[in-house]
Amino acid sequence: MGNIIFFIILGAVFYWIFSSYKRYTQYYSKEAFKNMKITKETLVHTELGLFVALVAKVAKADGKVDALEAQLVGIMFDDISAVFPEPAKTKDILKEIFSQEKDRSDNTQQIAQDLGKATRRDRQKQQQFMGFLIQLAFIDGEVSKSEEAILQIIAEAFAMDPKIYHALFDQFEKMMQNITPKASLEDAYKLLGVNENDDMNTIKKAYRKLVRQYHPDIIKAQGKDEAYLEEATKKTQEINQAYELIKKKRA
Repeated sequence: MGNIIFFIILGAVFYWIFSSYKRYTQYYSKEAFKNMKITKETLVHTELGLFVALVAKVAKADGKVDALEAQLVGIMFDDISAVFPEPAKTKDILKEIFSQEKDRSDNTQQIAQDLGKATRRDRQKQQQFMGFLIQLAFIDGEVSKSEEAILQIIAEAFAMDPKIYHALFDQFEKMMQNITPKASLEDAYKLLGVNENDDMNTIKKAYRKLVRQYHPDIIKAQGKDEAYLEEATKKTQEINQAYELIKKKRA
């Protein structure tokens, strides 16, 4: 269940973070950051640096960052670092921020307040950030008490209307519950573009390529509607289900 939920999130997540009636480039663009000196000190105080810190808090809320969460976060690093100068250096710093913040629990409220203040004039953006964090908490199929507690702290620090927060939470919970993919083993091989004689290394490469292909990064996600989200969610889930089915049969 956790694997399926993860890839549902993987396909849909950046839609909720960055899509709105505004264009993505009005939020975060290469042009806006082109003269920025890339250091940890400058990145950690940007909206995206603060957001990465909060992602770390939610990811570690249940005591560990598992392999699936790490893969999701890695893709997030790729997408975020792409809008800054020196993407490779930026990615390394984002990793450092994440690593440092995942092991701290004393500053969650302060970081959330800082991001809330930075985005206080754009409630839509705040809701999109909150949407990602809620979905992240659903990776294993349910939200633990510790995850819910951190989400509540962040929502309150954002001064988010409780009705909006609970509506977001309920929306994602229902989306998880309503997706029930089905596939035969033959369908699974066909969907991944492989055959039953291929080894698992070949199948894994095909699987990862498809995941990346159908994962809408934050630039591709700009201006997309709910139909796009639903299609991406369905496709990524089908890909994951096919891979899991093949792995199970070969175990």
